[in-house]
Amino acid sequence: MAKVISFFNQAGGTGKTTLAMNLGYSLSQQGHRILLVDMDPQSSLTVFMGVQPHELEDTIAQSILDRKPLPILSGVHQMDLVPSNLTLSAADVKLATAIAKETRLKKALSPVESAYDFVLIDCPPTLGVLSILSLVASTHILIPMQTQYKSFVGLDLLLGTISELQQEGVAADLKIAGVIPNLHDRTAQSKEILEAVTEQFGGVAPVFPPIPRAIAFADASMQHLPLGLYDPKHPALTVLTTITQSLESL
Repeated sequence: MAKVISFFNQAGGTGKTTLAMNLGYSLSQQGHRILLVDMDPQSSLTVFMGVQPHELEDTIAQSILDRKPLPILSGVHQMDLVPSNLTLSAADVKLATAIAKETRLKKALSPVESAYDFVLIDCPPTLGVLSILSLVASTHILIPMQTQYKSFVGLDLLLGTISELQQEGVAADLKIAGVIPNLHDRTAQSKEILEAVTEQFGGVAPVFPPIPRAIAFADASMQHLPLGLYDPKHPALTVLTTITQSLESL
């Protein structure tokens, strides 16, 4: 069975899209079959992968709103992609009265899951219907966060939200694959926050080594490339490899 992993944080600016693409690529280099799913109407993952959202007729929106088969774009940097565009922003309204709407993405993925080892879902930065669909479809969640005080406080709230979804049975089997301190710099505050996150949440979920703030990630995304292709010797790739190895053992 494929591991279905949502990259989610209710806060924006945590680098979840960049991590989804780069960890997907890292897993593909270990021989794994990867499907990326863009569940964000902003379509950042779609754009980062070199696909123009406005040119697409079929996206994930048609799959969850109209129950059409997933429109899979194959072989993009040795990964497959289910793209999105602004059509997806209508999901909140169109699914408002739908029966069993929480399972729409799970059912859409079901026919293709056996073809992949990992399905990585890039969620929007809000706990709306699209994120709920993603979490219900997932076996695991990865939580990117910045090593800043606001993100530290938000992490506690997010873990509480996940616990509530588990207890209410909405995502009863969802497991936390780990917390990824991202966009980390060498300031004293960032160091203190990293230590606090590790101390307070290390018993709840794995806290991975921090990924340093690096302009190379943005430069690679602008070139529609994973960092491993853009700069194969970049030191941040060492941390990505560590996370990849952890995901392989889930």
